[in-house]
Amino acid sequence: MRFFYPLLALSALAAPAAQAQLTPEPTTSLLASAAPASETAATVVPTAPPENGAPLGLNRALAPAPAAKFKLTPDDPDKPSFIPVPIAFYQQETGFAGGVAILPVWRFGQDTAVRKSNARLIAWISQQKQTTVQLTHTIFTKEEKYFFSGELSYYDLAFKYYGRGNDTDEDVKSNIQYPLWVFDQKALVKVVPNLFVGVRYRLTDLGKVKLDDADAGNPAPYNSILAEQRAGYTTSGVGPAILYDSRDNVLATYRGNFVDAHMLFNGKGLGSDYSFTRYLVDARHFTPLLGSNNTILAMQFLGQYHTGNVPFREWGGMGATLGGSLYNNAYLMRGIYEARFRDRQFTTAQAEIRQKLFWRFDGVLFGAVGEVAPNLDDYTFDGLKYAGGAGVRFRFNRRDRLNIRLDYGVGSGGNSGIIFAVGEAF
Repeated sequence: MRFFYPLLALSALAAPAAQAQLTPEPTTSLLASAAPASETAATVVPTAPPENGAPLGLNRALAPAPAAKFKLTPDDPDKPSFIPVPIAFYQQETGFAGGVAILPVWRFGQDTAVRKSNARLIAWISQQKQTTVQLTHTIFTKEEKYFFSGELSYYDLAFKYYGRGNDTDEDVKSNIQYPLWVFDQKALVKVVPNLFVGVRYRLTDLGKVKLDDADAGNPAPYNSILAEQRAGYTTSGVGPAILYDSRDNVLATYRGNFVDAHMLFNGKGLGSDYSFTRYLVDARHFTPLLGSNNTILAMQFLGQYHTGNVPFREWGGMGATLGGSLYNNAYLMRGIYEARFRDRQFTTAQAEIRQKLFWRFDGVLFGAVGEVAPNLDDYTFDGLKYAGGAGVRFRFNRRDRLNIRLDYGVGSGGNSGIIFAVGEAF
């Protein structure tokens, strides 16, 4: 099992989350006291005598107070929300781990046509002293003139490494660990509504790759990594980027399209130890079914392709928990172990049905297909890998459509697992 988070916390978290999004409606008396005297007098309506003969003041005193009516603050419906979420999980490589996630959501300016921006700060530490600190962001400025997205993260993780290829053996794996810094930033300017162009820069700094001292597993996959790469390396690349984004909401989309395409040229002139080029296209489509937002069809296609001298960690890799900015925060091939299959070229597609259930709960069915290969002409239908499963969603923040997600997936290669995360898979 990859991830487990205590779901009992959801009911406790729901109340303050809802309260934070709501505010009491001002009472008539407060509005009247703030108005000029002439306006107040003009709105006074004579009160009929009480039918039961009791004094008017007593009737008012004994009358039950009207229930407080809550609504989104009319003056500031887009006040930033900072929602801390405690996290805890267990996985074989790390043991028990815990930490916190902070998830601010806000809008620049008062124009509701401007989509909301968000960030995610996630930090945890395990009983084996492994750590992750990840900050990602998606920002629309006023009038959506500019768009920024990216990541600044530090990882120190252990996991199973199966080597390179689309047909690696489940029983032949090395338990490896390495530290990794990632800085990724995309800066785009609006050309026409929903269409942005600009530049993307990505830096990764990989520390020494080590075998697990306690349980190295099979050293063959580890030894297949070139010695100079096991010692650590840096990649640094920059290139043009184009984005078309008509999604109505970036956290949980009901309708719209998303197409991100970019190239990254990595070279020694940018401080990279390896020279290679990455081409990536990420296309998504969302549409309601059955005439309402209660049923949503979501689809994604992603291709990541390389030329040049690509180090092992920069290969495309299918696996559920890659996340981060590399694939625009998408979770790919849910049900397959992280980077279980990896190579220079990677293509995948997934689809899911999101169904409203009751109260704050939704259900999801998903499926995916993908393949890795050294070259594009090496793809075969027999080499396709499959993954699929089901999940539930808890609408933690109804105002901003911020969901807590629990998925169970199974996939090719003898893989299965539970995934808990904040936000939709894509």
